[in-house]
Amino acid sequence: MAPPLLTLQDIRLTLGGKPLLEGASLSVAPRERLCLVGRNGSGKSTLLKIAAGELEQDGGLRFFQPNATVRYLPQEPDVTVEPTTLAYVEAGMGPNDDHYRALYLLNELGLTGDEDTRTLSGGEARRTALARALAPEPDILLLDEPTNHLDLPVIEWLETELASLRSAMVLISHDRRFLSNLTKSTLWLDRGITRRLDAGFADFEAWRDTVLEEEERDRHKLDRKIVMEEDWVRYGVSGRRKRNQGRLARLAELRTDRREARRVTGDVRLEASTGRTSGKLVVECEGVSKSYGGRAIVRDFSIRIQRGDRVGIVGPNGAGKTTLINLMTGALEPDSGSVKLGAALEMAKLDQARTSLAPGTILSDALSGGGDWVEINGAKKHVIGYMKDFLFGPEQARTPVERLSGGERGRLTLARALSLPSNFLVLDEPTNDLDLETLDLLQEMLADYAGTVIVVSHDRDFLDRVATSVIVAEGDGKWIEYAGGYADMVAQRGFGVGGTAAKPVERARAPDKAGNVKARAGEAKPRLTFKQKHALDTMPARLEALRATKARLQAVLDDPALYQREPKKFAESSKAFAKAGKDLDKAEEEWLELEMIREAVGG
Repeated sequence: MAPPLLTLQDIRLTLGGKPLLEGASLSVAPRERLCLVGRNGSGKSTLLKIAAGELEQDGGLRFFQPNATVRYLPQEPDVTVEPTTLAYVEAGMGPNDDHYRALYLLNELGLTGDEDTRTLSGGEARRTALARALAPEPDILLLDEPTNHLDLPVIEWLETELASLRSAMVLISHDRRFLSNLTKSTLWLDRGITRRLDAGFADFEAWRDTVLEEEERDRHKLDRKIVMEEDWVRYGVSGRRKRNQGRLARLAELRTDRREARRVTGDVRLEASTGRTSGKLVVECEGVSKSYGGRAIVRDFSIRIQRGDRVGIVGPNGAGKTTLINLMTGALEPDSGSVKLGAALEMAKLDQARTSLAPGTILSDALSGGGDWVEINGAKKHVIGYMKDFLFGPEQARTPVERLSGGERGRLTLARALSLPSNFLVLDEPTNDLDLETLDLLQEMLADYAGTVIVVSHDRDFLDRVATSVIVAEGDGKWIEYAGGYADMVAQRGFGVGGTAAKPVERARAPDKAGNVKARAGEAKPRLTFKQKHALDTMPARLEALRATKARLQAVLDDPALYQREPKKFAESSKAFAKAGKDLDKAEEEWLELEMIREAVGG
């Protein structure tokens, strides 16, 4: 096994008088794909800065292979050190690197290379910094929230690009689908220390919950032991003095252990303040169109949204998602067509830019409007208590909004939107800067919300969990609604928002009577790639092997005495059987897809 390219061992760091890292470790082997996860404020970005050599730790060891190359993408890169975007990307490349790759990456990310770095938007600056990190194809990539400010087509392109690289990677992201598709190992930073799981993010959350449940059981046992010792102190202090002193010392140790035990950071408590029930019809659009400067943003769009629907809106940046929302909610007049809003609507909106937050406003006033109380579903709650529900400490009550982090501003605007009585929530990128646990709670809250929801999001997993239908920008002002979440939309449409998955099969050309697909004039006939042909040739043997493995494991598990006799073997066999079943299902799906492609191109 190759030695690690990068090692952090027992890293300790104190910030603002409080320990942030208390023995964190990180090891990155060649070509390893690792995700670094943890709550907002747990120190993930700080640990990545130490790994990149951008920050010095208070204690611990950092070892880096001398001949290895590393590139680091921070959350807020400063690209103004070079005059143009191309110059900034090339400045991060070595003399032996392919400089044509710099221009290729910039073009894929929607830039030309000639942009003035001083006039870039936040999203453009981040895409420029991303191109700089990827261009040299380094031994290690350290990427802190690489999908921030990217739209879905670019996120899907980035997944493909990263998957094709030979670089080892450490990824920080709140995008579940992105992490699940790319990572093979998981490092959990929790209360200053790290725990490692030798499996990708897809297996992380179940493992994390098991760890926390075990901690809770251990804490309960410690509490019971303290109660027993305290009972002895009150009623059983007798006999030999030396023995008594020893037990009293042990009680003091138990109390110290309990006091110093690391506790999980509290969860956000999300509750929407619901208004009166709206009418059954919420929004009805008939033939709505809107253009700006001769460019069609929305063309002949019709939809009917009823009470209880959760409608997602997806599309590239600049496609007109905000314009579509404004048309659907009556905030913008269409050029043609009609928009009808239902009866008794009480709307609450969360805008993507968080423009409703005045920079100089203190946190408590931003939540309460200047008073001491917030009313949620008819019940008054003190503003400090409401702050705690969203993980703000009492000491932050007078903190100006401009001094809050991105995650804190996200929680604040969410808290404001949910405090307003509503039966119609309009959320523009509500998942920005929220950690995974808060995302879970937001999804649960929206599932329980009695009203109607329209949500714009680039988070595919979030849309799959929340949306009952998805509206997709098809280009040239055309918008189409698909039933279900994002994955359902891809299944119906045949490809995602970026359209990259549509290339293997030309869906617009139907087979003729003989089952062959005719090529257009001057175009080569579509055919299977070498890789697809090889997969088809080897798939029968692979399927047979998987079925044999599953049957062998089933025979082992059929032994009724196995669990009592060899519990470890039973657990290992059960896990292997489940994996074999998943592998077989995946292989059968792949085989069916390949057969459909072969049939479509005429064998």
